[in-house]
Amino acid sequence: MMEARTATGTPRWGMVVDINRCVGCQTCTIACKHANDTLPGVQWRRVLDVEQGRFPDVERLFLVTGCQHCAEPPCVPVCPTGATRQREDGLVTQDYDICIGCAYCAVACPYDARTIVHEQRGYYGRETVQERATAHPERLGVAQKCNFCQDRVDAGLANGLKPGIDPEATPACSAACIAKAIHFGDFNDPKSNVSLLARDNPSFRMHEQLGTEPQIRYLYTTPAVPGRDAEAEDEERETDPANPLVGGLQTLWDWRAAMNWCFGGVSSGLAIMAWVAAQTGVIEAAKLPVVFVAAALLMAVGLFFVFLKIGRQLRFWRAILRPQTSWMTRELYAVAVFYPAVAASFLWPQPALFALTALAALAFLLCQAKILHLARGIPAWRAPLVPWMIAATGLLEGYGALGVALLFVVGAASPGWVLAGMLLAAANFLLWRQYVASARREGIVPLSRRALEALAPWIYVLGHALPVVLLAVALLIPVTTPASLALAGLAAIAGSAAWKFALIVNAGYRQGFALAKLPQRGSGTRAAPPRLAPVSSDYIHRTSEK
Repeated sequence: MMEARTATGTPRWGMVVDINRCVGCQTCTIACKHANDTLPGVQWRRVLDVEQGRFPDVERLFLVTGCQHCAEPPCVPVCPTGATRQREDGLVTQDYDICIGCAYCAVACPYDARTIVHEQRGYYGRETVQERATAHPERLGVAQKCNFCQDRVDAGLANGLKPGIDPEATPACSAACIAKAIHFGDFNDPKSNVSLLARDNPSFRMHEQLGTEPQIRYLYTTPAVPGRDAEAEDEERETDPANPLVGGLQTLWDWRAAMNWCFGGVSSGLAIMAWVAAQTGVIEAAKLPVVFVAAALLMAVGLFFVFLKIGRQLRFWRAILRPQTSWMTRELYAVAVFYPAVAASFLWPQPALFALTALAALAFLLCQAKILHLARGIPAWRAPLVPWMIAATGLLEGYGALGVALLFVVGAASPGWVLAGMLLAAANFLLWRQYVASARREGIVPLSRRALEALAPWIYVLGHALPVVLLAVALLIPVTTPASLALAGLAAIAGSAAWKFALIVNAGYRQGFALAKLPQRGSGTRAAPPRLAPVSSDYIHRTSEK
């Protein structure tokens, strides 16, 4: 890939969007679609029609959105193949030829800027000649996004043109904007158009609190009419799917992804807790290979669901290419250690191999915890407690699965082992309770909070209270211990799987969009100052005579 340079050194390409100038004509979206041949339903550059307030204090504006080409893009480090990269000039690019379509970059993006389409569909039910001529089969099943028209920028520089000034070297959306609302240029050049606009006018960046340093700045004021601070929207608007600022429910990580976390937690937890049980005399060490094989089979089921989910399945092996940054790649490395360790433990039972198997299972569980937590585009997943919850739940699930296994594997559950299960259930209860209680403070969006609050009572009863009650029965009535442990284990597994499934499938709402500042326009208290000024009786008399 050619290097883009200017007289000021390596550029930092970005945009300045003037909200006051945008008229919502959608010319930029059509220009983007024409320049990039995007599929039906796919729009890399979007313009949201935003209405805010309640009558009579209302306003309407148009918000240009798309990839922000962040200085710290959360989509880049999570990619397991290196398909998502950041160039030296800051452009975040996508290599369709090595992407596997895992959608990790899409759920990691807080700006809803990525799309995955799995089949070619025409606008009119069947493919037209024009659609066939502009088809891009390499984009099917993989992530796609705005790239600031990198080919135009690079070709323009090669021909001595200046991006942001010469239309041929400028992204199509900016070059086509009839209101001159979208400006493109080099933020590293203090004399560039975007640098001067950002320096001389108040601006804000979308979701700046996330630390992504987006390279699109929004102007919201004019010399004649200063802007204003945004007011907090009421919950009715924040939970209204018709509100374009409200993030929708993500569907890229669906029930298949959820099954990976369900089976991954119980399998890795079972291997870990079985090793702990052997160290404490609950089961014989000689029984560990059998339990490890059972754990390996459960893990294989979860991994199979992941395989079903990815868009380009024959490229799955490429997911091993990014261990330096991607926890998804690291998870595969943990798998690569776990399965040979299980096989070696079965063939040559040795304490060192048992410990290695448990350690690999622990690494797998921690990778799963980090994978979900780093999906920063979903507020319910990036909350600080999520990795702790995934890890603690895996241990509880493993404890429960071992309780079921004790019906078939000879063992003797001591009172201490039973108490350990009660403590694990209590720890999971406290984590879940704190997670739900702190949801608003941690920025989890209202639609996710509603889903979590509706689920919470069931999780408390099934996943926490019932296992503790059954374990108490096992402690007080020793003759019931095997059955009570098994029932408590099943309840713990069911409750844990339920909240993980719901968190991913039902509560995985996207970040949406937020306007930190707004233009002062509209009606009522939101009207521009001249419109708020009282109308003189002389003015009324003069206009009535015309």
